[in-house]
Amino acid sequence: MTYDILILGGGASGLMCAAQLSRDPSLRVAIIEGNNRPALKLKASGGGKCNLTNVTVDESHFLGDAALVKNALGVFPQKALLDYFYAGGLRPLIRKERYYFCPHSSDEVIRILVGKIGSCALLLGHKILSVGGENPFIVVTDKGELRAHKVVVATGGASYKELGASDIGLQIAQRYGIHTIPFAPALVGLTLQPKEFWMKELSGISFPARIQVAGKMLEEDLLFAHKGISGPVVLSASLYWHRGEIVIDFCPEFDLAAVRNTKKSISTAIPLPKRFMKAFLDAVALEDKPCNRLSWEEWAKLSTIKAYAMAPSGTFGMSKAEACRGGVACGELDPQTMEARKVKGLYFIGESVDVTGELGGYNFQWAFSSAVVCAKAIGAIK
Repeated sequence: MTYDILILGGGASGLMCAAQLSRDPSLRVAIIEGNNRPALKLKASGGGKCNLTNVTVDESHFLGDAALVKNALGVFPQKALLDYFYAGGLRPLIRKERYYFCPHSSDEVIRILVGKIGSCALLLGHKILSVGGENPFIVVTDKGELRAHKVVVATGGASYKELGASDIGLQIAQRYGIHTIPFAPALVGLTLQPKEFWMKELSGISFPARIQVAGKMLEEDLLFAHKGISGPVVLSASLYWHRGEIVIDFCPEFDLAAVRNTKKSISTAIPLPKRFMKAFLDAVALEDKPCNRLSWEEWAKLSTIKAYAMAPSGTFGMSKAEACRGGVACGELDPQTMEARKVKGLYFIGESVDVTGELGGYNFQWAFSSAVVCAKAIGAIK
């Protein structure tokens, strides 16, 4: 059988694309998914409650071509996403005044999406091996060959390998001479140089911090871990970090100058966990004494608590990453359609594209928004 459209991947972007295309009943559409259930990564995300989107969404929260992202967010913005799932019966909850989560389970989102794909065939347990030809495209799976006039690659990134993730989307693009950027771990913890090994003693401690990296300023909780540093602010920072220094403000809401003349000891005057303060003072070779007895040299050492420069040695790796950098180069795609400029009828959406959002629902927003752009272009849906 030859389909009008084959969607490769039954995750967030693939299901949303199919749900939109199902509004045109004349289209013969099928989703090919390697797992025996759809959207396993979506199901596992957010501790099983799926962080759908964020209170504040714009292109500044993404690594990738700003014009491409801005267009997608304009076509299907945060409000449209929330309205879409609200109409399906979902009532998201806001956590930490910024994150939209499912109130009960990620299954709520999956149920809505699967319920809206209508007559689209959902071919589960079909591992995609290759794609060739053009109009019709020939999609080879471990269960046989399928043909289609148009193909949408929604195969995701390479993180969550245990859930079937792979770089098949990049392989498909490369087969057609489309430029790709190799997948690399993003939204992942950062490992330490020997100079910062003192942080390993603090495993389990967490508090709000601010990180400057590659011209970005990020603020959220930092978590000290056995391998290095993690927590929401570090995961987002890892998106922009490649090599070189990051600068950490360990107490972003605290005015250090306010304690310059106090008789209190440093560890008492600064409102951070005592274990952290002891380790930090040891690391900068500073005695824990009354703040008003600090020399200018000692004060300069203490001031690094507001601007601690360090160069991570690497990341916790792909197995710990919540997303990937890399994918099909943005310049290879028409931002109005998500169609490959070099291959008519071949589209790339979601994490298969070199667009990655910060922690906080941005990657699902991108998955859904890019899917809607693509579906509207294919089906001429209003």
